[in-house]
Amino acid sequence: MATLKKSTNAIKTDTAKKAAPVKEIENKNFAMHRQNYKFMAIGCVVIVLGFLLMIGGGNADPAQFDASKMFSFQRITLAPVIVVAGFIFVGYAIMRKPKNNK
Repeated sequence: MATLKKSTNAIKTDTAKKAAPVKEIENKNFAMHRQNYKFMAIGCVVIVLGFLLMIGGGNADPAQFDASKMFSFQRITLAPVIVVAGFIFVGYAIMRKPKNNK
């Protein structure tokens, strides 16, 4: 019994020693910093919002055409500007170099 406890204690201390360097290596393997990924997610949400603003413009009756709904400011001007701003923000998030806090 004593040898079994001794060997399990040795295994626990060996894994504890190995766990710390592995975590440091994991952080260094990412292409970008965590903050860059957060900014990219925000940019993707902005892009999706822009595309959602472009949805619609149809009528319940397909025989009628309402140009004011189809060619509104929201769909022709605002939504494309938001989409382009989202793409620019994602580009910024990719190119951004994070500040070192260490």
